[in-house]
Amino acid sequence: MKPFADHFSSIAARYAAYRPRYPQALADALAERSPARDAAWDAGCGNGQLSVLLAAHFAHVYAHEPSQAQLDAATPHPRVEYKCAPAETSGLPDASVDLAVAAQAAHWFDWSRYVAEVGRVTRPGGLVALVSYGIMLLDGEAGELVARYYRDDVGAYWPPGREHVEDGYRNLAWPWPAVEAPAIDMRAEWTRDELMGYVATWSATVKRAELVGTGAYDALGEKLAAMWPDGERRTIRWPLAVRLARR
Repeated sequence: MKPFADHFSSIAARYAAYRPRYPQALADALAERSPARDAAWDAGCGNGQLSVLLAAHFAHVYAHEPSQAQLDAATPHPRVEYKCAPAETSGLPDASVDLAVAAQAAHWFDWSRYVAEVGRVTRPGGLVALVSYGIMLLDGEAGELVARYYRDDVGAYWPPGREHVEDGYRNLAWPWPAVEAPAIDMRAEWTRDELMGYVATWSATVKRAELVGTGAYDALGEKLAAMWPDGERRTIRWPLAVRLARR
């Protein structure tokens, strides 16, 4: 079994504070394409950002995450049942969910075992969904600086599996027919400090800091400070890669 790659427990509070928020439109689109709305399973749910949005549509949301620290930072909701569990062994009954979704998490899974688990717990005709996003899009020189940091400074420090995120999970094979997916953007209006807080949650930023220190991260902050006034908010966009299939 592939070991649980725990890159975020040590920064769970920062992760909850600074990660961008999925738009309600994503949960709406998944619900619209689900054959029923009795139960959804959000595997690798992190702190439950998508789980809570899904609860607007589904009677019950199983939100599973192998990091207890992430769950400790999750938002409670009466229709969301959080559980510390790996995606590959959910413990859910056979054919018990109408939607099986993993958002920005599938690259951490033991893929073949996860596919088998999805096939087991998803009802026939149910919706299977993967969601991912890559580097943020930010206009101007600030965006170029962040892109260079992503590529040149921490590029070598991303854990294995990052290539699946860059590819929008298209290279992960599953046996079910495709369903047309919507085009959805995730957006935020952030200050410079909020952007730097987000960059600090990147697993590659954390790994580089552990191995060689925070010099590159600190330098990025100094360069951005020279061109981005304190308190000024700028639009940041992440195109979501949404991949859907019919169980």
